[in-house]
Amino acid sequence: MTVGDVAGMIAAIAFVVLVAVLAVPVLRLGGVFKAAEQSVKEFTEHTLPILDQAATTVEGANKQLEKVDTITTAAADATQNVSAMTALVSATVGGPLIKLAAFTYGVRSTAAKRFGKKKGA
Repeated sequence: MTVGDVAGMIAAIAFVVLVAVLAVPVLRLGGVFKAAEQSVKEFTEHTLPILDQAATTVEGANKQLEKVDTITTAAADATQNVSAMTALVSATVGGPLIKLAAFTYGVRSTAAKRFGKKKGA
């Protein structure tokens, strides 16, 4: 065995030791990847039902909003009808009531002057 053979043997042994030392972190990194894969799988299993429930909730909320829109439209129509009815009653009854009030005031004033009572008493 020559010096070159011994040097080659030492280099080969050093290379084997270096590969063994570097293999440990690579194996641990594989375990980390496996754990990350498991976490993502569990996260997906728990997230999908929540997303389905959220979609169902949004769908129900949209149906309720459609009902509220119908109710709001009906209330707006009713408000317009009441406004029109108020204007009609005011125009129909308001004028004659004002005339009646003025007539009553005139009769009262005249009666008070005739019978000697003060106005407003």
